[in-house]
Amino acid sequence: MRILLIGDYSNVHATLGMGLRALGHEVCVASDGDGWKDYPRDIDLRRPSLGRLASLRYLLRLERTMRGLRGFDVVQLIGPDFLPLRAERTLRYYRMLRRHNKRLFLGAFGMDRYYVEACLDRTTFRYSDFNFGDTLRESLENDHFIADWVRGPKGRLNELIAREADGIVAGLYEYHAAYNKVFPQKLQFIPFPVVPRREIRQWGGAMGEATPVRFFIGMMRGRAAYKGTDVMWCALLRAKEKYGTLVEVVRVENVPFAKYREMLGACDVLLDQLYSYTPAMNALEAMAAGLVVVGGGEPENYAILGEDTLRPIVNVLPSEESVFAALCYLVEHRADLPRLQRESAEYVQRHHDYIAVARRYLDFWTR
Repeated sequence: MRILLIGDYSNVHATLGMGLRALGHEVCVASDGDGWKDYPRDIDLRRPSLGRLASLRYLLRLERTMRGLRGFDVVQLIGPDFLPLRAERTLRYYRMLRRHNKRLFLGAFGMDRYYVEACLDRTTFRYSDFNFGDTLRESLENDHFIADWVRGPKGRLNELIAREADGIVAGLYEYHAAYNKVFPQKLQFIPFPVVPRREIRQWGGAMGEATPVRFFIGMMRGRAAYKGTDVMWCALLRAKEKYGTLVEVVRVENVPFAKYREMLGACDVLLDQLYSYTPAMNALEAMAAGLVVVGGGEPENYAILGEDTLRPIVNVLPSEESVFAALCYLVEHRADLPRLQRESAEYVQRHHDYIAVARRYLDFWTR
């Protein structure tokens, strides 16, 4: 089949493309690299700036590019905002893709109308980016998302594409729960694709030794509060103060993906996504490398995967105290780290192997 994967979040489409090619299919990944993360792609849709002249040049180049994206058996959009444009302009290019290709699928892989609405109803999730139980989180960033996705043109575009798409693929439990309320008949859960590692890092100390545990935390400039890494950072500083040389801290901000992976690979534990039920691509990449993840590992995550035995994720509730307690446990039970690291890598191999995931996509697309 000829397959077009357009747009990318967190390396999902680039990795899926690798799996599909390994199975003998012709794949084109067209994206902006997810901004500064600079994920690999075949066609670069990066917008150099928002300046007037640069925008005009970009639109002329994009027009030529999009006119050439036709004749594919399958087109999958990373989400309704698959281009770095306002929704009103994106609509035109969605129509072109819909008209000139055979089947079109929508990815439920990130922030969109249905996820925001599910969070705001305060019943779908016990906690989320938008709610703690019955209480809504108040922040300027959340106000912006609500204005865009619930009240604005992005939300209307999302509704249109979801209604017209031949199918919708959800990559995490949260997105499946959100879309299942509205589109159960065309929805499929397929785990995110990850390339397993041949060699994994293993912590080399023993309980009686003064071998430190190296913790890694990635901060997205301007989004720490939304992701919960601000809370995790405070807990990590407390652990460093309490345990001294037994805790080493690696903190990065807005580095390209290749550099990020290199720095991550030298660590033992990743702190990620405080308000999530599930490990997303960042955490899964870390687990594939043999890191232990402190973050989202709720029962719903294991249930949707059908996983009955492995429990490698150190699940935390959305509070500094919960994170601090988890970090203390890992430092004080360092002898458990090699087992958790092996189980983390096995978890990814069992549920997220990029070729096995690609086969699931092919099955869904052809059905």
